[in-house]
Amino acid sequence: MNKAEKKFIYAIGRRKEAAARVRLFKGKEESTVNGKPIKGYFPIPLQATVFRPLESAGSQDKFYFTAKVSGGGTRGQADALALGLARALVSANGDEVKGKLRGLGLLTRDPRIRQRRMVGMGGKARRKKQSPKR
Repeated sequence: MNKAEKKFIYAIGRRKEAAARVRLFKGKEESTVNGKPIKGYFPIPLQATVFRPLESAGSQDKFYFTAKVSGGGTRGQADALALGLARALVSANGDEVKGKLRGLGLLTRDPRIRQRRMVGMGGKARRKKQSPKR
């Protein structure tokens, strides 16, 4: 059966400038990010961040996912993907998983974003013009 014909659960996760669109499938196949295996896309420390929702819910062997990630850096993308996975797991399993994931802080979107550029600051958010010494 083709992946396009399989049923999936869709969720979105965001962090800073990164956005992840996640499709959660039942079964045991290799999870992919932007068409690449996850082990080839993220470095090892960030792989733990991505798989944390699945491990916490005890669903590592039940589900796999495909994700399209864009924007930001690798850390922001990994956090966005983890949030998308957590939301998809809640849609799949309901309240039994929601309490666990909420307690670990995996369902909370991190609201911190890049500070906007200020007028008269030389193109940066916090830079100021140097004051003359004499």
